[in-house]
Amino acid sequence: MNTTERLHELGQSIWLDNITNDLLQSGTLKKYISTHNVTGLTSNPTIYEQAIRDGKFYTNAIEKLTTPNKSNAEIFFELAIADLKMAAQLFSDIHKSTNEVDGWVSLEVSPLLANNAPETIQEAVRLHAKAGCDNMFIKIPGTPFGMVAVEECIFQGVPINVTLLFSEKQYLKAASAYMHGIERRIEAGLDPNVASVASIFISRWDVAVNRLVPESLHNKLGIAIAQRSYRAYQGLQETPRWRRLANAGAKRQRVLWASTGSKDPALSDTFYVQELLSPDTINTMPEKTLLAFADHGLIGRTMSFDGDNSEQQIATFRSAGTDIEALAAQLQIDGTTAFVKSWRALLQLISQTSAGQMDESAESAVTRPTLHIKRTME
Repeated sequence: MNTTERLHELGQSIWLDNITNDLLQSGTLKKYISTHNVTGLTSNPTIYEQAIRDGKFYTNAIEKLTTPNKSNAEIFFELAIADLKMAAQLFSDIHKSTNEVDGWVSLEVSPLLANNAPETIQEAVRLHAKAGCDNMFIKIPGTPFGMVAVEECIFQGVPINVTLLFSEKQYLKAASAYMHGIERRIEAGLDPNVASVASIFISRWDVAVNRLVPESLHNKLGIAIAQRSYRAYQGLQETPRWRRLANAGAKRQRVLWASTGSKDPALSDTFYVQELLSPDTINTMPEKTLLAFADHGLIGRTMSFDGDNSEQQIATFRSAGTDIEALAAQLQIDGTTAFVKSWRALLQLISQTSAGQMDESAESAVTRPTLHIKRTME
């Protein structure tokens, strides 16, 4: 039994934090499913910016999709939905065999909407309907406005991946938004079975504090935050509120560990995977991390339900001058800002490609008047 199979048997799902058309067309994702026990996939604006920048396929696809009245964002979502539907089909048997617990892919709404609940709701509902895919999550950032959108989207029956969560408190707010959406469905006589996951980002904590604390504390805060959050996750399952929902037919909103690639060269490339071993959760791994773990990863002890020594560890960081809650809020802002930057960059790439295609068309159509088209950037 290899390490990824042992992790799967432990009860932790392995999802791939990557998507490209080449990954699909080459058979690589299919191989990861069969040999590395990958049972789902996530995407985000940064992943797609890199994929479009590096992939010749996307140049051709953008050219085919370009029309004068279609925005760059519309072109992107058509590209992403096509890719993710192909991936979702590869996971369809897993989705069915696990009673819809696993086998999911994720598509994120525009990061520009992070502080606009009404437009986030509108876009999430539209993308879900456009994809028409049973095992596709719509990703919504866990900002204060995002939480409003999460609740409403769950009520409307849209499966949601709540992303950019960085602390126990942010996670619990996401869980409450999910449960409130389900409670509203039950009150309205609707099916309470609407899936959701809550994505908690880990390694970015250590990147943020390593330069500010003694070396003895390097790369320890992220895991402590994860342990604290895991304790909250397990405790939530025992509350009367959740038990009422579970008895009515609701499925638990699983925790997803995100940002699990090692960013410090001093760390093992499988550090975060090995430290986040935890049943009933998901670890979404960058491709490089997945391959490293499959090659030389270790299965050790699992995370404790009581959080091990997380509170003592966090107290040490407080003593060293780290304001945990302020940093959690800042990390969420920084994460949103990074995704906005990637979003604008990928739309610019699409704009350059589609503008070039329109220029070629204009040059070849010598009998037609030149069209002057202003491209929509958002």
